[in-house]
Amino acid sequence: MLEAIIDFDKKLLLFLNGLHTPWNDGIMMALTEGIYWLPLFLLVIGAIIYRYKLDALVVISYIIIVIILTDQVSSSILKPWIGRLRPSHDPELKDIVHIVNGYRGGLYSFVSSHAANSFGVATLLFLAVKNRISWIWVMFIWASIFAYTRIYLGVHYPLDIICGALLGALIAYLLIWLSKFLPKRLQIPV
Repeated sequence: MLEAIIDFDKKLLLFLNGLHTPWNDGIMMALTEGIYWLPLFLLVIGAIIYRYKLDALVVISYIIIVIILTDQVSSSILKPWIGRLRPSHDPELKDIVHIVNGYRGGLYSFVSSHAANSFGVATLLFLAVKNRISWIWVMFIWASIFAYTRIYLGVHYPLDIICGALLGALIAYLLIWLSKFLPKRLQIPV
């Protein structure tokens, strides 16, 4: 059963990665970098400050905490523990997948830190601020594009992305749930 899932994951990667076009390579390489999303991040931070005033520090602190947790669980625990080679390093696929500008990423791929981090932030923001910032759901679009770039670049399998997204969402949900046991001033103001 596990072999069938892994085989399907590889086939889906090759299909999605095979949809590349020369003009899109630069775009995807740029979109995988956080710096190009800076206007969106500034808009979100600005909306949080506008809607929450001094309580914005609490919300921003939770964003930082979710990024630290998702990144550490994905990169420092799961990747080395599971040890699944990235497609760009897998001897079976490394010469088949489309690689952009020689970028191959680190050695291990499961789970995607990009997906965990971005979906962790999107989920946290959606659960925490949707009543005051109605358009915050767009963060899921950002997270999806951000995570997809990793498949396009040949450095993650689709299952890495899906499991990373689920991990990020779970950590964000647990963080919000646990915050209910903290003193009121440390909870996200809804």
